[in-house]
Amino acid sequence: MAALEIVLVPALSDNYVYLLHDSASNTTAVVDPADDAPVEAALAARGWTLTHILNTHHHHDHIGGNDALKAKYGVPIIGPRAETARIPDMDVTVGDGDTYDLDGHVAQVFDTPGHTTGHIAFYFADSQALFCGDTLFALGCGRMFEGTPEQFWTSLKKLRALPAATRIYCGHEYTAANAAYAVSIDGGNAKLQARAAEIKRLRAADQPTIPSTLGEELDTNPFLRADDPSIAAAVGKAGADPVTVFAAIRAGKDNF
Repeated sequence: MAALEIVLVPALSDNYVYLLHDSASNTTAVVDPADDAPVEAALAARGWTLTHILNTHHHHDHIGGNDALKAKYGVPIIGPRAETARIPDMDVTVGDGDTYDLDGHVAQVFDTPGHTTGHIAFYFADSQALFCGDTLFALGCGRMFEGTPEQFWTSLKKLRALPAATRIYCGHEYTAANAAYAVSIDGGNAKLQARAAEIKRLRAADQPTIPSTLGEELDTNPFLRADDPSIAAAVGKAGADPVTVFAAIRAGKDNF
C-alpha cells in the first residue's frame, strides 16, 4: 500500500491543518480542521471528497471546522476519549494503545497530556507521519495549559521513541520563535545553528517549516532533551531530574 499523500493547509493566523489522502480508495481525512473554508478550498482544488475528521484535542482552533464539515459530508469525527465532554459529536473515541484503521492505513494512538489533559497523537507507521497537534512543535512544545511537567515530559518521551525518520506534522507555524529560544540556551549546537538559518530563509520566503523529522528534533529541540546534562546546565538546573529540567525549559520559553 502506498503512503498517504499529505497536504498542509494553512488556516487562521498560524494554524496548520492536514489532509491525508489515499488515491486507491479515495479516502481523505482532515486532521484538526481549525476552519472549514480553507479545508473546502483545498479539497475542491484536488477534486477530493472528505471521508474522516481526526482531532487531537479540544481547543477551538483545532475543531472549529468540525461542525460544518461533518454537516456537509456526513463523516465520522475521531478524537480523544479523554475529551469526550469537550469535543461535540465524536463518533469514535480513542486513547493510548488504541489503533484506528483509516481504510488500511493504521494509526497508532498515543495519549499525550500536557498541553491539555486529554490530548492525543496519531502515528501512521506506513507513511512515517506523526500528527501531534500542540504536544510537539518543530523546535518546541505546546504551552502547558492543563497538564503537569511530569505528564508533559512523559508524553514527549513517548513521541521521541518513534523512528528518527518520522515526519512531524504539528499544529502551528511557531518554528522561528522556537528557534530563537532554542539558540538562546543551546547556541553552541552547530546543527541547531544551521537549522535556525534554514528556518529564517524559509520564513522570509513565506514557506512552511513543517514537516521536520524526529531525527532533526532529537538533535536540536531542547524540549526533547531535558535529560541532556548540557541543557540542564543551560537552564540553571545542573544535576536535576529531567522533569525539573523540562519545567525550567518550559518556563523559560513562556517568559522568553
